[in-house]
Amino acid sequence: MFTPTPLNLPPYPFKITQKDDVVFIFDELRKKHLVLTSEEWVRQHFIQNLILEKKFPRTLIQIEGGLVLNQLQKRSDILVYNTAGEKLMLIECKAPKVKITQSVFDQASRYNSIHQARWIVLTNGLQHVYARMDTEKGSFNFVEEMPEYLGL
Repeated sequence: MFTPTPLNLPPYPFKITQKDDVVFIFDELRKKHLVLTSEEWVRQHFIQNLILEKKFPRTLIQIEGGLVLNQLQKRSDILVYNTAGEKLMLIECKAPKVKITQSVFDQASRYNSIHQARWIVLTNGLQHVYARMDTEKGSFNFVEEMPEYLGL
């Protein structure tokens, strides 16, 4: 059974149900119940943080979008778009027990080589890393806090 880890994000009133020994969380964006894993716990918290705290429009958030990298099918956890359909932010979510390391950043960077988003965000719910792409230098600038949607 799933035991929620307290995260470094505000608490939100999720709809959590259980059937037999399986716990589900209702995903408000996809309008369906999902098996509640540690990574899903982080993803749902971060999505609510984007919407409620950072004022990201719900309609511009895509969850688990597919991409092809080196002829392999992959999924990016969260993509955020602007109203012109351009990819603004790639967010990679990990379970709280997974440390945010260089290899996690490298994974997100590989995904972003396809997406070309202006921001890469890594989170395990406890630690959050925000990197803004510097297109002139082809590098990233790390920042302490993620701006609100209109500040991107």
